[in-house]
Amino acid sequence: MPPTVHGFDWPDRVVVGTVGQPGARTFYLQAQQGSQLVSVALEKEQTVALSERIEEVLDELMAEEGNPYSVPALTPEGLVDNEPLAQPVEEQFRAGAMSLGWDPATLQIVIDVYPILVVDLDVDELAAEQEVEIEVEIEPEEVVRIRIPVGTARAFAKRTREVAGAGRPICPLCSVPMDGDDHVCELPEGFR
Repeated sequence: MPPTVHGFDWPDRVVVGTVGQPGARTFYLQAQQGSQLVSVALEKEQTVALSERIEEVLDELMAEEGNPYSVPALTPEGLVDNEPLAQPVEEQFRAGAMSLGWDPATLQIVIDVYPILVVDLDVDELAAEQEVEIEVEIEPEEVVRIRIPVGTARAFAKRTREVAGAGRPICPLCSVPMDGDDHVCELPEGFR
């Protein structure tokens, strides 16, 4: 059965935001088009990787001779979105795999987000069949597909970097996130 696709072809809004306090935040990718709103939980590392990869794709497109796709070098002012996540934040699923693409027909970045897939395998049965090669193809039950134009993609990547960087400050000595005034510096062996 094909997956349910939560599609956003020209979203009114697409942002990454957080719920909770630094050190205990949950990151969400949120897309909204009309009354359709989807929030997908992400790991902080996924948000960083997504924003970096979007910037790389945009920079590659911009570098093409004559910048044929009119990719902006900087975030267009009118596309800056510093508003909080739309409420209520109801998690559709927790992101597992993500893919990023370019649609030259619509001149849009395409983001596909798939849920974490949990596979139940009988380890004892697999051990008994060691010589048998097992190939399992798993189709996800749903996917969130977001298509955004290049200016919106640049604004999305910028905001995502800022949100990811707004967590706990990093200790300049031990490079560990600091939790308030009670931080105990974990200096490497050679510095004690």
